[in-house]
Order: sequence, then structure tokens, then C-alpha cells
Amino acid sequence: MTVTDSNAEKAHAPASRRGKIGPMARREARLAMTMLMPTFFIVLAIVLFPLLANFWISFKPVTLADLRPPAPVASERVRGDMDVAGQEFLIQYRLRNSSQKSAIGNVTLTDTLPAGLTIVSLDSRCQINGQQLICQLGTFDPAARDEIEIAVTPDAQFAANPVSPRDSDPTMSGDAPNVLTSFDFTWENYSRIFDSREFWNVFWVTVSYTVFGTLGALVFGLFAAQLLSAQFWGRSILRGLFLFPYVAPVIAVAFTWIILLDPFSGTFNAILQRMGITDAGINFFGQRSVPIDLFGLTFDFPVALATVIAFEIWRYFPLSFLFILARMQSISSDMYEAAEVDGASPLQQFWHISLPQLLGILSTLFLLRFIWTFNKFDDIFLLTGGAAGTRTLTVDVYEQGFAVSNLGAGAAVAVVIFLLLLVFAVSYFRFLHQEDQ
Repeated sequence: MTVTDSNAEKAHAPASRRGKIGPMARREARLAMTMLMPTFFIVLAIVLFPLLANFWISFKPVTLADLRPPAPVASERVRGDMDVAGQEFLIQYRLRNSSQKSAIGNVTLTDTLPAGLTIVSLDSRCQINGQQLICQLGTFDPAARDEIEIAVTPDAQFAANPVSPRDSDPTMSGDAPNVLTSFDFTWENYSRIFDSREFWNVFWVTVSYTVFGTLGALVFGLFAAQLLSAQFWGRSILRGLFLFPYVAPVIAVAFTWIILLDPFSGTFNAILQRMGITDAGINFFGQRSVPIDLFGLTFDFPVALATVIAFEIWRYFPLSFLFILARMQSISSDMYEAAEVDGASPLQQFWHISLPQLLGILSTLFLLRFIWTFNKFDDIFLLTGGAAGTRTLTVDVYEQGFAVSNLGAGAAVAVVIFLLLLVFAVSYFRFLHQEDQ
């Protein structure tokens, strides 16, 4: 066949063979996109709305008290006898501004008075329209308080069957800025965070906890998978037991660790003392550091941080073990048999056969575990509450937002966490992309 014939055959080939999409395929693609668009937008809204709200709040000096916008509040009470015709009694309104830092303008009080009452004296800011009481109170300063008194007398019909004015609740209205919905932004939260030395200490604790916890979980998971990939009796039972730390409720295993490592009655401390390793119990979750002399070098060993890292490794290595074991089962046994014939030792087989085959799953697990560990909150909060040098960024979000009641600062720390993880993920995929090339 000549070159000309080959080109002619390609020219008359179907569109699918030439790499083009036909009209039917294009219509099917458009129909599929149309059907998927609602789901796509719903998922996008679920993901983006909390993220955008977090960014919005991080630029505002918002506290827990600001979640409820400033509003005028009124409480009504009656002083005097209402069942004596012609005898004067008082209707009092105690007013206040619910906000300690925001003024409220154009404050208005409206209320409906019962029939059968005659106004004796009225506040100058109020007027009566039938049975409707309307009071224009002007501006309430932050934390302002005020009081309105109205003297009335009941007629005989009202005195015979008195109806308390408190049966109708007064209505308050006013104009007040809402810090959550206003367009006033500030860098105060971020400047307060980055100017604080505590933030950088928390940052390095988070990095240490994440890196060592992730690598430890991968290493122990790899070791467990290598151990349980061989054939022996009871292997299935051991595989199930190895999954226990991951599937057990976190609150149960956390308190189990706290009891076992208790400095006074913990089993682990009792074993250490019986073996003569320590003279007194070690407060694993409450002691920040202990000096250690190793090879002539003295340094402070972070006891509490190392303990929560050990808990992180113990709890989450089964996930790595499960994925690595599944990948190892798919490696052809012919490769190992050929290596044994060539005289390769078990270590050489692992290094030159198993490890290259596991790099893909190990890299994926490292990415997932790094992100999950960086965002981990419940483990550290249950074990130490962030004390003794174990405070991570996620615990700091809780402390700023709820313990200190500074939601803006807590949101700013959450934004920092998001940006750090975004930089890590982009760098990670960039590195993998270069490796693939």
C-alpha cells in the first residue's frame, strides 16, 4: 500500500477513528452535563459557602456576642392596684441596649394598652393613638438604659375585671449596624495572630505533630502489612485485631490511654517503676518536657507532645496497613520467586520489588494522612485539651472562637490552616507531576 492510499483511507475513516466526536456523542455529552449540573452546583454550594463565610468572618472583629445583632430590649411591669376604680397605678417599661459597643438609632417602642384605662401622665417622648402607645426614643448609646412611666386610672368596668397591660408584649425597633453583614473589614485578626509569639509555637507544634504522626502511621502500617502478608495460621484473626484502634470510638480509646498512663494509678507507670526505669510516675499527658542527656548532649524531650504523637500513630496506622496490604496482595508472586532464584535476600526483595510497587499508594496515603492529621482536633482535645505544649492550630481555632469568644480570630486561624494545606497540596501535586514526567 502506498502513502497516498494510506492517507486516502484515513480521510474516509469514520469520525470516531479519526479522534473526532460525532453529533450523537456531542448531544449525549451535553445531556449528561445538563443532568449533572444541579448536583454539581449543590455540591459546590455545600463546599464553598462555609469556606467563603469563614473568609468573610476572618476580616471582622466578631465575638460570640455579635452573633445576635444589637437590639433594644424592653421589660414591662405594673406597680399599684388595678382593681380599684379611679385609683392611679403605673405602667413601667425598663429599656436597654443589648449591645455593649454598638449604638442603636431611631429606637421606637409600641404597645397596646387594655381598654378602660385613662392616661393621667405620659412621658414626653410618647403619644397615644386610641389604645396604641407609641414612643420615639431616639438613639440608644452602647449599654444604655432607660425607663418610661405611664400613670393611668381604671374605670369601674376595668376594675371589675382587670386585664394586665403585661398581657400584650411591647415591640421594640431600631436601626443598628450588624457587624456580620456590614462591609467594614479589618486586618486586626490577622495582625494579632502573626504578631503573637504563641501562634508560631502552635504552628511548629502542629507541623511536628503532623509530620511525625503521618510518617509513623505509614511506617508502622508498612511494617504490619509486610508482617501479615505471609501465610501462617491465625493470620485473618490478627488482621482483624490490627484494625481495632481505627474502628474503635475515639472517646473510648482516648480515655483508655489516659487511664493506662495515669501518673498515680496507671498500669504503664506501675510497670516502669517495677522495672526500675523511673522512681516516680511520669505525667505523660501533663508534663511539657523532661531534660535528657544523650551522647553528651542535653535537650528537653517533649513528653506530652510525643505521647499524643504515639497515640496518633497507634490509632491511624491500621488505615495505612489496610491499603498497603491490599496493594501488596496484587503484586505478582512470580517476581519474588525469580528474585529468590537469583539469590536475593528478603531485605533486597522488599527494597527492589515491594517498595517500588508501593510508592503510589504510599504517596497517596501520605497526602491524605497529612491533611487529616493537620486538621485533627478531637484526639488532642480529648487527651490533653491542648495543654502541656500540645496545642495545635485546630485546637487554637476552638480556643480563639469559643474559649476567648473571639470568632474573628478563630476564623482567621482556620483560614491560615486552609492556605497552608492548599500550599502543601499544590506543591505535592506539582512534585508528583514532575516525577511522572
